[in-house]
Amino acid sequence: MTSVIQLDRLTKRFGHETALDGVSVEVPSGVVFALLGENGAGKTTAIRIMLGLAEANSGHAEVLGLDSARQGLQIRQQVGYVPERPTLYQWMTVEEIGWFTAGFYGPGFLVEYKNLVGQFGLPAQKKLKTLSKGMTAKVALSLALANRPELLILDEPTSGLDAMVRREFLDSMVDRAAQGQTVFLSSHQIGEVERVADIVAILRRGRLLLVEPLEELKRQVRRWTVTFRDEAAVVPELGDAVLSERRQPRQWQALVRGGDAELARLRADTSIESVECETASLEDIFLAYMKK
Repeated sequence: MTSVIQLDRLTKRFGHETALDGVSVEVPSGVVFALLGENGAGKTTAIRIMLGLAEANSGHAEVLGLDSARQGLQIRQQVGYVPERPTLYQWMTVEEIGWFTAGFYGPGFLVEYKNLVGQFGLPAQKKLKTLSKGMTAKVALSLALANRPELLILDEPTSGLDAMVRREFLDSMVDRAAQGQTVFLSSHQIGEVERVADIVAILRRGRLLLVEPLEELKRQVRRWTVTFRDEAAVVPELGDAVLSERRQPRQWQALVRGGDAELARLRADTSIESVECETASLEDIFLAYMKK
């Protein structure tokens, strides 16, 4: 698949603070790519560099084959972008903000915007300042989608929205990917991302911990619960395969990556009362990498 985003050893510092530390990522086309991290992890900084709104100290970023450092304006004209806090003219109506924005794009923008407003059930004649957070988010999404972009970048798009609106919003991203668009989603709402993402990346304090297809990650990482017959039993040594663990007098619980051979050995060990193995949630995996 063609890469629509390429980040190569991207580093960004603010004074003595390092926001991004040698981040390298390739995002293929037609997927929902989720960049996960706590607040302050560097997610927004990465997006701003990608869009040409900030400069990296070192490294290189390309979006849709365009150099972020030199061709930021062209990138922003071709990409749909919804920031965490969209800046919209509150005195305009839903219809007026579409008409105003259409002046920056080619023919067809306004027609598509009106179609999206209808699909989202937005009141065209209402002023933006009277809309709920959910409706405002839908206006921002309609503006981002009206140019039919190949790539949609969403920075914490569901922040502050109620559960129903969040679900509707994210489900629409899956529909976009199914139509061949690429969605780059930055979020700390791990449970919701798990429902829609094809590929996940975890960013911690500016450093990239992993980039993997979600299905493969969940296949690899499992939660083991081992119950021993004897309290003095020795916990198996698995090294870095153990992402997190907790020991009780006769029980050992661990989040383990791989370890199939060791798991089979434990199940055959007569000194062990039982071994349970279940799929870990993305939130479990995320928290384990945050603490590891």
